[in-house]
Amino acid sequence: MEASAGLVAGSHNRNELVVIRREPGGGAGAAARRAAAEAPCQICGDDVGVGFDGEPFVACNECAFPVCRACYEYERREGSQACPQCRTRYRRLKGCPRVTGDEDEDGVDDLEGEFGLRHGGGEGDGDDPRDVAASMLRAHMSYGRGDAHHPAAGFGAAPGVPLLTNGQMVDDIPPEQHALVPSYMGGGGGGGKRIHPLPFADPSLPVQPRSLDPSKDLAAYGYGSVAWSDRMERWKKNQERLQHARSEGGDDWDGDDADLPLMDEARQPLSRKVPIPSSRINPYRMIIVIRLVVLGFFFHYRVMHPVHDAFALWLISVICEIWFAMSWILDQFPKWLPIERETYLDRLSLRFDKEGQLSQLAPVDFFVSTVDPSKEPPLVTANTVLSILAVDYPVEKVSCYVSDDGAAMLTFEALSETSEFAKKWVPFCKKFNIEPRAPEWYFQQKIDYLKDKVAASFVRDRRAMKREYEEFKVRINALVAKAQKVPEEGWTMQDGSPWPGNNVRDHPGMIQVFLGQSGGHDVEGNELPRLVYVSREKRPGYDHHKKAGAMNALVRVSAVLSNAPYLLNLDCDHYINNSKAIKEAMCFMMDPLVGKKVCYVQFPQRFDGIDRHDRYANRNVVFFDINMKGLDGIQGPIYVGTGCVFRRQALYGYDAPKTKKPPSRTCNCWPKWCLSCCCSRNKNKNTKPKTEKKKKILFFKKEENPSPAYALGEIEEGAPGADVEKAGIVNQQKLEKKFGQSSVFVASTLLENGGTLKSASPASLLKEAIHVISCGYEDKTDWGKEIGWIYGSITEDILTGFKMHCHGWRSIYCIPKRPAFKGSAPLNLSDRLHQVLRWALGSVEIFFSKHCPLWYGYGGGLKFLERFSYINSIVYPWTSIPLLAYCTLPAICLLTGKFITPELTNAASIWFMALFMCIFITGILEMRWSGVAIDDWWRNEQFWVIGGVSSHLFAVFQGLLKVLAGIDTSFTVTSKAGDDEEFSELYTFKWTTLLIPPTTLLLLNFIGVVAGVSNAINNGYESWGPLFGKLFFAFWVIVHLYPFLKGLVGRQNRTPTIVIVWSILLASIFSLLWVRIDPFLAKSDGPLLEECGLDCN
Repeated sequence: MEASAGLVAGSHNRNELVVIRREPGGGAGAAARRAAAEAPCQICGDDVGVGFDGEPFVACNECAFPVCRACYEYERREGSQACPQCRTRYRRLKGCPRVTGDEDEDGVDDLEGEFGLRHGGGEGDGDDPRDVAASMLRAHMSYGRGDAHHPAAGFGAAPGVPLLTNGQMVDDIPPEQHALVPSYMGGGGGGGKRIHPLPFADPSLPVQPRSLDPSKDLAAYGYGSVAWSDRMERWKKNQERLQHARSEGGDDWDGDDADLPLMDEARQPLSRKVPIPSSRINPYRMIIVIRLVVLGFFFHYRVMHPVHDAFALWLISVICEIWFAMSWILDQFPKWLPIERETYLDRLSLRFDKEGQLSQLAPVDFFVSTVDPSKEPPLVTANTVLSILAVDYPVEKVSCYVSDDGAAMLTFEALSETSEFAKKWVPFCKKFNIEPRAPEWYFQQKIDYLKDKVAASFVRDRRAMKREYEEFKVRINALVAKAQKVPEEGWTMQDGSPWPGNNVRDHPGMIQVFLGQSGGHDVEGNELPRLVYVSREKRPGYDHHKKAGAMNALVRVSAVLSNAPYLLNLDCDHYINNSKAIKEAMCFMMDPLVGKKVCYVQFPQRFDGIDRHDRYANRNVVFFDINMKGLDGIQGPIYVGTGCVFRRQALYGYDAPKTKKPPSRTCNCWPKWCLSCCCSRNKNKNTKPKTEKKKKILFFKKEENPSPAYALGEIEEGAPGADVEKAGIVNQQKLEKKFGQSSVFVASTLLENGGTLKSASPASLLKEAIHVISCGYEDKTDWGKEIGWIYGSITEDILTGFKMHCHGWRSIYCIPKRPAFKGSAPLNLSDRLHQVLRWALGSVEIFFSKHCPLWYGYGGGLKFLERFSYINSIVYPWTSIPLLAYCTLPAICLLTGKFITPELTNAASIWFMALFMCIFITGILEMRWSGVAIDDWWRNEQFWVIGGVSSHLFAVFQGLLKVLAGIDTSFTVTSKAGDDEEFSELYTFKWTTLLIPPTTLLLLNFIGVVAGVSNAINNGYESWGPLFGKLFFAFWVIVHLYPFLKGLVGRQNRTPTIVIVWSILLASIFSLLWVRIDPFLAKSDGPLLEECGLDCN
């Protein structure tokens, strides 16, 4: 697809496809390019014309002196090879033949142009897997939807390869007997005929044997040269020296020999595990075991010593404590094997990205999802996109897809402005290597930006870029202001056509390529990554599955257009903070030792703009720095919805590759009769009818062959004839049921290493891209069930990662020194509680679904402790019920004068104290091995109580309503940070029903404390002893709810007077009411004493 093609909108079901050209400015640019192409050549007077890439032909990159292609090639071939104006030597351009003097030019990778291999026929090498997939589709699936969009050329349409001897005699070997030329090319001379690639050679044509003369150089036969042979000998000697140095040096060898090849460093692992030091982790494990033992004795005492005068309170407290113990076990044991990891970016570069050579790094498709520009400011989304386009990765390997699930014209126009600003921002970032590469956060840094910047032009360029960014912000804010008032007739584009997404619930699919190979160049002429706007089709009556459906649409459209083997998804407010983050992930994905079984690499979430004390635990440090490290030592971290690099094949529902077991050995000391029995039994097992083996080849079973190329690759192994055709039909039906009706997309799933089909034209790709984002494409397929993001919960991230782990994949947790991604978090208490409510509601939905970890996935590849973590992730909202009851008990105990435990003996006091000590020591040791600060740990404990008695409780009730009564709740998008005053949202009070339970608990415990202290003062010294336990219980609740209390009172030192008045009034009313009901009189069990009137003195 070309970047200048315009917005493509259409509906596959309605057979509509409309191309809306971009704004008139684009036409002016095209006219300018046509004028440049039509400029006269200063040598012959003809038009200059266009080059190989469709741009105006420029012969000299120094002065751009207008010279046509014919004069340029003649000057290079016959003339002085220099520009007539500036006398600079002409460099070889792409598509032009090589001449004498071009040996030192390695910047142009154009093998076809150099040796004249380009013909008018098919393109590309016939051995390319993209051609293989296309050929197999044509043979077995009726590739494409019509001859108009899919060329009918066969797979064998590879260009003819001329003889390496250029048709001349090499000693006594004629061209028709050359070692590289099949016999059926003989007699033709120059190799103009087309040949089939080796895997599909025509068996009907015989191949003549070739005789090789041992006395001749192999270069005569095309197999190499003397220089190549010498190089191999040197390499072998270096390897021998390396092995000798290792064997002689032992553990003291440090590998500092300068003569040893760099190839050895490139063969080293790209990453390694860093286990937690035993001095830190072993005491932690010991205290966990001790805590389990203490818990056993504690519950033995609690169950065997009931409180008869407060039996209901005792029973409720014991049930709550048992639930808390089970929750602790589910949370604790997945942290038993924590690890850390290190990556080696230098080894990655040495192996896959050597300087001066074509990069071998794998392509990556970036996904950015957005819904509502009113809650997700376009400027925030623009910064995320800019950080992606400027990432430190080969530009030809990067494609960015932005999903606009709200079909907002504001998002579309903002992305158009972003693509223009990127042409200035990206070269600035790469020239000065700045971090981060999101302009909003880069210019907000309060650091010395001159540090390590030695370029003299940096200060000038930085000031100019800051001015450009301020102007860009003005344009974006103007678009936002314009979008506040929607016209009655709906939005119209600049060319006068109506915006296709005026009806958010009923609109066609839309695709616009803003940047790409044919129109994405920055101000310095360098290529930019591809940037694609996608808005999937929406129609009434279809379930669009919210974010999960949008992500699956991006998976399909990216497979059609770019088909990178790896995907990275980001929320619109999460920008790339570390430009090398993708290379960090590739250290795991492309590692030949561990990479094949890795389904995704998860990065921790880090946030900007959070208050210093992190009042509402937005950073979630305990989860990301403790729990996730523990899971990485088992089967890998869970997927958290953003900042994750996926393997595309893992999203397609394939099983992880199984590790081959070494062959079993038989002990020679066994008796012969035992060996004969074993051998005979194995022989019987292995003896199967040939028809059964043939059947296995022809008909696919997932358990037998989980390979991505299962569907069509194995058909080629079957015998020719009707059975093969029948197998092709069967596999075609399976593929259509699994992936959908798009032949181009199905063909892309067969390419494990990515890449698009060479036979597909841009027009057919456009049509297929609109097809795969149509609203009915997923009907009767496995999308959302076994493929892609899994449906059934608004927290689709947990389900998606869970399904991959059940297929035997493992995930990796990567924590670079510089945070990979940063985002914004809700500062306001109400917004934070709504965010937690959405997460908890998703967990409750999974609990009632068929994918519940309690009963799903047994017998697969999910490890036992990994299942513990998934069970904990869907059970934790149910803890809100016992937590609410437990936080109410202190107030009831203070008001009634009863308690949940009997009077403690010395032995019982020991178990209580031991349990409290184990809890504190566990937390301290956890902070010690993980490096988490105590304030972060304490904030996490506080918000566990706040969220538990509010958001989690409402999530349980809403989940029950949805399951039992079918009442669904609406999905609300969390507001993202804008340009408001710093921390202004922190003190904003927004009333919501989520505030009712914790507010009630605070009031009850405050009243209970007042009532208890008043009762103790009234009854004297003896009543203070039992009061201390009850007060400690109540203060435990109040201290955990303290951040919530601060959120209620607003700004610090600005507590509203009305809050103070009402608090005092309510406390006084409840205290007086309790005095009226139960006066504070001394209680006595003895006889009633009355005054007798006598003076005993």
